Amino acid sequence: MSEKIDQALVRQVSKLARLELEEAEVEEFTGQLESIIEYVELMNRVDTDDVEPLAHCLPVKNRFREDSVRESFDPDKALSNAPASDGDCFKVPRILDEGKGI
Repeated sequence: MSEKIDQALVRQVSKLARLELEEAEVEEFTGQLESIIEYVELMNRVDTDDVEPLAHCLPVKNRFREDSVRESFDPDKALSNAPASDGDCFKVPRILDEGKGI
């Protein structure tokens, strides 16, 4: 990264994130973010040409079960502890306000 993390950049990012930072926090975060960027740049210099990509550091394999049809819960048993139900469905409180367009 050619651009250095400075206080102006921290203020700009905090404004975009709608965070109100005190001057001491701007100074603190400037140093912390600069250290993080320097560390990432250090890792980018490591030669990884002969390293095979992996998703996990341990040799973990998926444990798949046979996909077969089997009996499911009885609706009455599934709804037995529900605070409210409507027929075979769970009844939950409305969480979206229809008037706000959310």
